[in-house]
Amino acid sequence: MSPLPAWLETPPPTLALAIDARGVAAVVARPGGSSPVLDAASRVALPAGAVQASLTGPNVLQPEPVIAAVRQAVGQVSGRHRRCALVLPDTVARVSLLRFAHLPAQARDLEQLVRLQLRKALPFPVEQAQLAIVPGHTGGAGHELVVVAARRDVIEAYEQVCAEAGLHAGTVDLATLNIVNAVLLTNAAAARGDWLLVHVGADCSSLAIVRDGHVIFFRTRPADADEPLADVVHQTRMYFEDRLAGQGFARVLLAGGGAAAERSRLTAELSERLGIVVEPVRLGREVAGSVQAGGSEAGGDLAAPYGVVARAM
Repeated sequence: MSPLPAWLETPPPTLALAIDARGVAAVVARPGGSSPVLDAASRVALPAGAVQASLTGPNVLQPEPVIAAVRQAVGQVSGRHRRCALVLPDTVARVSLLRFAHLPAQARDLEQLVRLQLRKALPFPVEQAQLAIVPGHTGGAGHELVVVAARRDVIEAYEQVCAEAGLHAGTVDLATLNIVNAVLLTNAAAARGDWLLVHVGADCSSLAIVRDGHVIFFRTRPADADEPLADVVHQTRMYFEDRLAGQGFARVLLAGGGAAAERSRLTAELSERLGIVVEPVRLGREVAGSVQAGGSEAGGDLAAPYGVVARAM
């Protein structure tokens, strides 16, 4: 079939939102040279308990302040948008890396195969799951898939917040995966070799290992977990070397981490444990546009919404 004429195509959204327990972030991007440019950004705080990210339970506990925060955040960057992309905390979904010897040709058969594999792995009926399936790393035998599974009603609650604020959330994805997207979009070297992303969010901490541009490891732990994050990172490195044929990380990146003092402490601790300088996620001046570059507002805090809106441009 011939492609649709340009005047019938739906342009990708230029607005992205990120919702977590701390608040709502909004960014507006536009096509740029090598990477889309971040033109405007805002963040509006939420009252404690308004959002509680969960895989199985209600997430939007106080809809009205969340809707108001979305409207305010969008109004601060631009009031003309009707469509948006949306990133959510990692704990709203389960990320699985599945390997199959052979994959069916039809998308419907592939989804059925994945649902069958996930049936015992999810803490809710697989029939209630909304899935995203993308190809994983091609190394080794068979085919690896990165599968994101969330309860459909959990995602619909966030979509309803956007709808009440006058927006249609056409794309919904996870925060850490889109920080990976942002790094790949803004750093050509990230498409080669092995690197580790440590993302410390309001609701959880996640670790992602990326090999040649593909996620080969993903782990999420709740924010109130007893085990120190540095210990989890050390365990991840050992697994990477023992089970994933890792030969060392080319770089380790940190996104989030709270206030500046806490980020500094965590950066020093991880650098010492891993024997490599841990760097903050930065979008860079050529990407950050009118948003101040170099600080957390132009790096880890906004990388996830930037990543989800920029990947479609």
